Amino acid sequence: MAKKESSPRLGKGLAAIFGEEVDDVLENIQQGNLDEHVADRFEVAVDEVKPNPYQPRKKFDDEKIQELSESIKQHGVFTPIIVKKAVRGYELVTGERRLRASKLAGLETIPAILMELDDQQMMEIALLENIQREDLNAIEEAQGYEKLIKKLGYTQEELAKRIGKSREHVANMLRLLKLPKKVQNYVVDGELSMGHVRALLGLKDTSLMDDVAHKAISSHMSVRAVEALVKELNEPKEKPQPKPKDIHLGQVEARLQSKFQTKVKVDEKQIVIKYEGNDDLNRLLELLGGIEEEI
Repeated sequence: MAKKESSPRLGKGLAAIFGEEVDDVLENIQQGNLDEHVADRFEVAVDEVKPNPYQPRKKFDDEKIQELSESIKQHGVFTPIIVKKAVRGYELVTGERRLRASKLAGLETIPAILMELDDQQMMEIALLENIQREDLNAIEEAQGYEKLIKKLGYTQEELAKRIGKSREHVANMLRLLKLPKKVQNYVVDGELSMGHVRALLGLKDTSLMDDVAHKAISSHMSVRAVEALVKELNEPKEKPQPKPKDIHLGQVEARLQSKFQTKVKVDEKQIVIKYEGNDDLNRLLELLGGIEEEI
């Protein structure tokens, strides 16, 4: 008997988007409970299936694909992929891991379900399936939300309802896209957690994000430690108050400025007299000849 692949069910919200009939088909696909009359199941050549252009997932675990490939070599593909008709061949809707693993296993064909979906439905179902399977990292999820908002004109609140999440969750995820690209890559590679990046987003000086992120990783800082560092960096540093000028020196400075008709600075160790050009310098030198008698 063929061994079933792990098939987490698709989440809530699909019925509202696609209608009960399509929702039932998708549910049956995930559970492997398909009657012949439910959907158009057939064998499709793996080379005829193009990737889903709306696939939000960019990073795939090569080791897990290899493991799935070995399972497929032994047991075959239990859960069909979903495809739609393209100008040439087919476009993948869901099942990219299965398709990649099947190619790796050397299969020429793979079981598929042919469905009629428009671009909006393809985008939404690809995002929903990945979110419910928890296959997306935080940046991929945020990019998926952004694409739906830009392509379909959703507000954050409308998108939240469509995917069964809170508006706050959608807003917080979208904020991740404000992170520098290097920091986003740290999230994708699993070097920074959501807690770390939420703390980074609190930095008032965004130019410090790269440095703080690098320090958090290299020093193995906890989320609390990063929060404390961000708080410290956000607090304005008090400028040292200038030392009050000695009253006597101030009086001397004023008398010299009046005498020389130029800017003079006097402190405890030096006198600085400003001049402009040779003529002004000669004028000052003449005046300096009688300064001892007048002060």
